Amino acid sequence: MKVFFEKRLPLNIAINIAIIVLSLLFALAIRHDFKLAPSTLQAFWRLLPAVVGIKLVLFWRYGLFRGWWRYVSMADLVTIFKANLLASAGVVGYAVFVYRLESIPRSVLFLDGLFCFMFVAGIRFIIRAWRENFHPMPLNRGGKIKLLIVGAGDAGQMIARELRLNHKLNYEAVGFIDDDRRKQGEEFQGLPVLGRCSDIPAVCRKKQVAEVVIAIPSASGGQIREIVEQCQQADVRFKTLPGVGNLLDGSVSVQQLKEVSLEDLLGREPVRLDSQSISSYLHGKRVLITGAGGSIGGELCRQISRFAPSQLILFENAETPLFAIEKELVSACPHLSIFPIIGDIRYRARVEAIFDEFMPEVVFHAAAYKHVPMMEYNPAEAVNNNIRGTQVMAETADAFHVERFVTVSTDKAVNPTNVMGATKRAAEKIVQSLARRSKTRFVTVRFGNVLGSNGSVIPTFTEQIKAGGPVTVTHKEITRFFMTIPEAAQLVLQAGSMGHGGEIYLLDMGEPVKIVHLAEELIRLSGKTPYDEIDIEFTGLRPGEKLYEELLLDGEGVKPTTHEKICVAAAVKEDEGLLIERVEQLFSAARRLDLTQVIDQLQLIVPEYQPAEHSSARKLLLSAAQRRQM
Repeated sequence: MKVFFEKRLPLNIAINIAIIVLSLLFALAIRHDFKLAPSTLQAFWRLLPAVVGIKLVLFWRYGLFRGWWRYVSMADLVTIFKANLLASAGVVGYAVFVYRLESIPRSVLFLDGLFCFMFVAGIRFIIRAWRENFHPMPLNRGGKIKLLIVGAGDAGQMIARELRLNHKLNYEAVGFIDDDRRKQGEEFQGLPVLGRCSDIPAVCRKKQVAEVVIAIPSASGGQIREIVEQCQQADVRFKTLPGVGNLLDGSVSVQQLKEVSLEDLLGREPVRLDSQSISSYLHGKRVLITGAGGSIGGELCRQISRFAPSQLILFENAETPLFAIEKELVSACPHLSIFPIIGDIRYRARVEAIFDEFMPEVVFHAAAYKHVPMMEYNPAEAVNNNIRGTQVMAETADAFHVERFVTVSTDKAVNPTNVMGATKRAAEKIVQSLARRSKTRFVTVRFGNVLGSNGSVIPTFTEQIKAGGPVTVTHKEITRFFMTIPEAAQLVLQAGSMGHGGEIYLLDMGEPVKIVHLAEELIRLSGKTPYDEIDIEFTGLRPGEKLYEELLLDGEGVKPTTHEKICVAAAVKEDEGLLIERVEQLFSAARRLDLTQVIDQLQLIVPEYQPAEHSSARKLLLSAAQRRQM
């Protein structure tokens, strides 16, 4: 009832009553050529109370007395049309059943509805136009940053409108840039389209532009790169909007502007999610995420929280990352039950105790050691964490009748040349083997490198650029597949909704990217020139690295799925008894720190594993192991 006490309400009602009265009077006047005879006025006064009463009730029902007229939109126009249509129908019904249309021409009823709609909508849009264009006019435009908007579409126009309405923002838009020929010379939101993207340097000089906003959320990486190059030629700052995959609510605001990042330049296509299928297995469920403090695990937590699980169990071995992700989720989702659990996936008793306490229905297994050169120096720990930890988690999930178990794997598991990749492939085999006899739906998702993840090349390059260089790249020809963290997490959730058990899903990683090109783009984004202001040095391949990564093994046939970015690989069947026997022998060698035997057993389990015997790490470890055995 608070609305009754708003100061605007009496004025709003009075204006609408005046509109209703004038609409009916104007309709009668038009019908009778502005000659209002006494009989016509008598019909007017006889019909007026019912018209006012019916329309006020329906206007109230449709909320026409609420809201600010200066913010009226097309959605409001539709609401006004519906309210007037039903009100006119009510007036016609009243005139027919009460007066049988005596001395009330049918055209008057039609004109009354038309004029009422035009006046109710018109006064609102007139007020909006006046407020936006004439009041309040800023008294002092000096000191504002001159801004050029690239993209005269919906997003660009929303930015321009916000800048015009909110004079507290320290920006003044000078116009648009757009490559659409139809928009050249046109005006949008009172601002002209000043040219194409190739005209950015000239327009910036002419208009004294200090900053450019790229307001094209769906722009490809190539388009962003071209625009950024033009901005760099003009020597102006540039920002962009998040991609459409991140603008989930469809809103666009100046507050969302961000610096152009490497993710924007790579231009991954936005992910299309089947939210209904994902919600069907996450909504109201108890969900456990291992490695919750990591890059992928943390993003999985953020994405899963959108689907309102009943409980979110964060399982993490590192205290500080677990604290950080719990704090973030509690702030973002205050009504979600979140349980931060410290523990190690390798300790079966601890894992079983957690499952017994929380009875998770869905498990996402993202915990793993992932750094390739580091695992070359620590093969026993890689085996314990990546293989034994996965086995403990999977077998516990089976024992506690978990509905779905999704394992995050890597392209390095394909024809591995390093310990990390071999251990991840062995983990895939264990999960697939268990899936053949379990009621739990075990699914594996395999993808490549993730931009910006902890320890990835991007943060390393960024720190090197801040330090003045040089940026170190292992090899001039080395390439990798990349995707963004949100994209990877979203596709993992989507793949989890598809699996029936034992599948390995492959995510579309796009085209492989040369690492040296990433380094060059990052240097340019920092405002420096590659090989001139910041040098790039090639240091040689690190232990276990290979030039090119793959996503598919020989013998794994690929089939499409209902999602254009997800394929499924046919399972390669293993002798489960032999696999378990060899895995146990591998664990025994790892416990003894017999590194030679660890490598040999890994090769038995993963025959396609070809360790880099020449690497310094391999020679150092094996010689140390041999000395211990003497």
